[in-house]
Amino acid sequence: MPLVVLKSSRLTWVRLAALLFTCVAFSVAAHGGAVGGGMADWSIFCWAFSFAGTLLVLVVEVMGLQSRAPVSWTNFPITFACYATLLCLSASIIFPLYFLKGQTVYNEVRDHRIVSTVFSCLATVAYFVEVSLTRAQPGEVAGYMATVPGLMKVCETFVASVIFVFVSDPISYDSHPALKWCMAVYCICFIISAGIVVMCVGECTGWLPFPFARFLSAYALLAVAMYLSATIIWPIFKFDSRYSRSSSRPSYCQNIQGLCPWDKLVAVAVLTALNFLIYLADLAYSARLVFVTA
Repeated sequence: MPLVVLKSSRLTWVRLAALLFTCVAFSVAAHGGAVGGGMADWSIFCWAFSFAGTLLVLVVEVMGLQSRAPVSWTNFPITFACYATLLCLSASIIFPLYFLKGQTVYNEVRDHRIVSTVFSCLATVAYFVEVSLTRAQPGEVAGYMATVPGLMKVCETFVASVIFVFVSDPISYDSHPALKWCMAVYCICFIISAGIVVMCVGECTGWLPFPFARFLSAYALLAVAMYLSATIIWPIFKFDSRYSRSSSRPSYCQNIQGLCPWDKLVAVAVLTALNFLIYLADLAYSARLVFVTA
């Protein structure tokens, strides 16, 4: 007989709450929200993906199948919860921005959209609480993804993914070689950070021909230098009048629902700086890990 193996009843209730909130969010939006387009698809994907992943985690833990899972169960649940937090947070921002702000729709449709937004925010809080409950505490032995540097890797990959969305619609990195360098920075750092997450979840870190901790420290140093260059280069070549015609916000942006192309350029600049700060903090933690354990 399968046994119920749960870390804590509080954690179980938090996961059940996240399951309920995400289910309501995408069900209400799909049923009566009258939404369509890429941003609607993204929001519904965020909620549905989070719902499916949480259901999987609950089923595995209720059935006591952690030892049979093809991934590290000390790393997978918190990794997923962190991604779900960021996904639901992005949906909580994007959905009202595109489907509530400045929209003139029937009362019932608007009510459905408000309900989806509220439950998306509740799901974000629930997943954040789950991450707080499952992350490693000082002095506790836990998987890498439950530590602060591990959670930072999740944030780094997610922020880079959002940058990819903004720079590709419309394409805004092909007007100058310096901007192509910024795109290379985003791609290289995303691939390596995503590879680290996959290796940790798949328990493949031992396959490296060198110490994993030293690799993390060296990579964090490289990423900080690369993102520092992108943080400086992107605003110069996108907002300086000597290199670009978009030094100020165009007037037509006032009439566009959601984000206009200029707003996306600003968002890329802000997200690049944000990822630089995350990598800088990651470097501090990784260097501490190397020199304390060496």
